[in-house]
Amino acid sequence: MEKIEESSPLRITPTVQALSFALRGKRPNTPGAHSGRGPGDVDKSGGEPADKLWFKESSAKNLRNRDFLSPTTMLNTLYADGQVPPTVMSRVLSLRGGGVLPLAGAEVMGEGLRLRVDRAASFGAVLAGGASEYMKPSVQRQGRVVINCPALHPRPSGPSPATLTLGQLRTVLVADHTGALLRRQGLTVSYCPVLPEGSGVTAFLHTLGVDWPTVPASWSGAQREEKVQEALAGSPYREEDEPGQRRGGGGSRGEEEEEEEEEEQQQGGREKDGALRVNLKRVFQEEGLAGYDPSLGTCTVQRDSVSHLAQLEHAAADCKETMATVLHVMSCQDEFRQQQIAMLWRASGATHTQRHVVCGPVKTPGTNLTAEQYLQLRRGQMKDASEMKYGDQVEGRTWDDIIRVMTSATIRFELLSTVHTSPVTLDLQREGGVSTKGPRGGVFVMYNCARLHTLFDSYERGVEKGLYPEIPEASQLDFSALKEEGEWILLFNYLIPFSELLDQSGQSLDCEGGGARVNIKTEQVCKFLVALSKDFSSYYNRVHVLGEPLPHLFNQMLCRLRMLRALTDLYHSALGTLHLPPIRQL
Repeated sequence: MEKIEESSPLRITPTVQALSFALRGKRPNTPGAHSGRGPGDVDKSGGEPADKLWFKESSAKNLRNRDFLSPTTMLNTLYADGQVPPTVMSRVLSLRGGGVLPLAGAEVMGEGLRLRVDRAASFGAVLAGGASEYMKPSVQRQGRVVINCPALHPRPSGPSPATLTLGQLRTVLVADHTGALLRRQGLTVSYCPVLPEGSGVTAFLHTLGVDWPTVPASWSGAQREEKVQEALAGSPYREEDEPGQRRGGGGSRGEEEEEEEEEEQQQGGREKDGALRVNLKRVFQEEGLAGYDPSLGTCTVQRDSVSHLAQLEHAAADCKETMATVLHVMSCQDEFRQQQIAMLWRASGATHTQRHVVCGPVKTPGTNLTAEQYLQLRRGQMKDASEMKYGDQVEGRTWDDIIRVMTSATIRFELLSTVHTSPVTLDLQREGGVSTKGPRGGVFVMYNCARLHTLFDSYERGVEKGLYPEIPEASQLDFSALKEEGEWILLFNYLIPFSELLDQSGQSLDCEGGGARVNIKTEQVCKFLVALSKDFSSYYNRVHVLGEPLPHLFNQMLCRLRMLRALTDLYHSALGTLHLPPIRQL
């Protein structure tokens, strides 16, 4: 049995970077220094990005003969006729430590330099500690993020399930998921606005697993609103209109926004002399803020805008850090208005970094449902599909909870699996819109998570009967028994890379340039889980994990169980970022 040594968790990015250094004939100066560069960084010695020299394979076809490839086109830029010198080959194969995967061999073929990983050693290294290090980000960050969801702000009245649109629901789910991802990385996250306890929208969101912060119904932000009003009145960007002057800022507004402003002006008498107006264009021009709509002009301060700013002040009030990042998560229809709010807050003296996460529309051809009606539709379809498959046993509180979670999973995967900037199109008229079979998003993911629990329930019963031994420590197992290509796919494509996937949201916040907008890649976890479930389902249907209770078969079975236990933890960790509890039976 191979001795398993304690070392840094294996990572894909440090491995690719170390291989790039080795291929160019230049090593990092200090141990682990190769992990300091990010994907796409350029090494000055070669001029090529570190992630261009090597590619990690992921398809079952290519993984049969290689795990990493340096293409011939890249080799030709480094060596005459693409011939890799023996000293370089030796340097590549001698890489050790610092998160680099253990290497088993390399060869130059027509497509380039093929590299094979020592798979038995990799299984041992990952599974030695229960794979807990692979369930969390590789880097822990410090700082504070305020996530603001304009869809939940009252305008003019508070939100309710009956008025919340599908596009607004998408922004709430994006905000909720983003907050969970950032908390995983060690950041302190608060949400804006706070909602009244016991309100209909709070109960509605709770049904979907969204635990949005609440305050007593008697809570008032009047004092903060007064302070905001005073700050804007004393702002250097305040302006007084000259007779006949029109307010700017209408160039990119939608008709709905203009109608709302006109209605507020008529109700509140905002056109009278002395109205408080702020020149928003001067704010972003004089403070050098890129990415804001050039048609932003002089804006009349409305009551709902002051309330919005007071909520932002409340969310950022207990911030111990001098600066926080504020993420405004909004629909594309609300982007212009939210840029106005952001610049008004800046004009009032706020210095926090503000970034905008803009979500595309949700389209429902042939129908027009509110968020509440959408939930009712999917819940009814989920109940019908469950009764069709499981019959009369679909009753009682346990099944009510299962259907609630499965409905939430369906909705979250439908609205989060697409890049947040792109539109989502839902087919709400198709009969049987929710199925318990086939690779169809949230239901498929939850079903495969439940299969793992069923497997381990069967195994534990076998242990109680004396048929199987307990799973021993990793050092007592010979992981060379894991020869199925599906086993390596699960480790190499999912267990090892997951921690780096969790890093991506924080890395997006760190990116400079590009203006006010930021792309948090909120679709990645959903896509990861669907792909994982497809590959796990294929493996599970092909391999009989719990074999005959014969001692000579126990090592392979126990190795598989140890790997699948880590896979169960992976499911739980990923689903946790979506606030979806695992389903243990189906």
